[in-house]
Amino acid sequence: MFLEKRDEMAWPQMIDQEILAARPAKNRLDPWIPYAFLVESERSRRGTLDEVLTLFLTNQECPFRCTMCDLWRNTLDQRVPLGAIPAQIDYAIERTPPARHIKLYNAGNFFDAQAIPPEDHGQIIARVRGFETVIVENHPRLTDERSVRFRDQLGTRLEVAIGLETIHPEILAGLNKRMTVEDFDQSVRFLLKHQIDVRTFLLLKPPGLDEASGREWALRSLKHAAERGVGCISLIPTRPGNGMMEQLQTQGEFSRPTIQSMEWVLEQGLEFVRKHHPTTRLFMDLWDVESFYDCLQCGPARAERIQKMNLSQQIEPAVPTCVCGHS
Repeated sequence: MFLEKRDEMAWPQMIDQEILAARPAKNRLDPWIPYAFLVESERSRRGTLDEVLTLFLTNQECPFRCTMCDLWRNTLDQRVPLGAIPAQIDYAIERTPPARHIKLYNAGNFFDAQAIPPEDHGQIIARVRGFETVIVENHPRLTDERSVRFRDQLGTRLEVAIGLETIHPEILAGLNKRMTVEDFDQSVRFLLKHQIDVRTFLLLKPPGLDEASGREWALRSLKHAAERGVGCISLIPTRPGNGMMEQLQTQGEFSRPTIQSMEWVLEQGLEFVRKHHPTTRLFMDLWDVESFYDCLQCGPARAERIQKMNLSQQIEPAVPTCVCGHS
């Protein structure tokens, strides 16, 4: 079996030079403007459907070169000028309808001083403290007292999103995240101890896993995260698009998960959290969902079902058996 063979030999550690050499060019960005922003509905911890403003901040590239990451495409090679991040927040807020929560996603780590200048924290806080929840992303190895100081100054609910990706030890090592499952667990314990909520990103079918193993390890990983007190879990189907993933695809080490796997993992995950961790929310990312269709007849209906489950946090009626044979 593929998974058994992978368990017997360590996934080769990707080095930064290989990952960098495989990349296409970055997009050109203005450091004073977020590269994207949107408002969308999300099921809240209270069970209500709330509007969330998500800002994709323009800032310096993350120092961790993850095998599967394509977020570096919309990053800079240098630190942003002081005042740029507060200006980006102003830019987005002025152009969007009111929202209850805000995500400040920066394609890396909010508490990396080379990405988000600490000198700007005060101005950032002044702009976001009116939101019920402020959500930022961060690497486990950068999770420390900086997040506590920021929360204390913020005066509203802080949530930190951490990429666990998978609890499969060899596959996690191959993703070049420079972290272990224990690093993740320790950071979650630290944040929860300081009354900071935790959100986690998991990959569905990272490189090195076949379809069945991709499903199995995604389900194992979400169970692990929920059992450690993570309040919100976002499942991300692994995609090509960064150069290295295309190389792995050519080598037979990676292929996109199917939309049927997306449905299955979300359904099984919702059943698990309903029974064992009812306060945990579980979402399946639907960005570029059309690229996961293997049937144009039932693909859109499956995507619609996934979106309904994201919003309701309930298992929705199955899509009828299609002419393609999937049910």
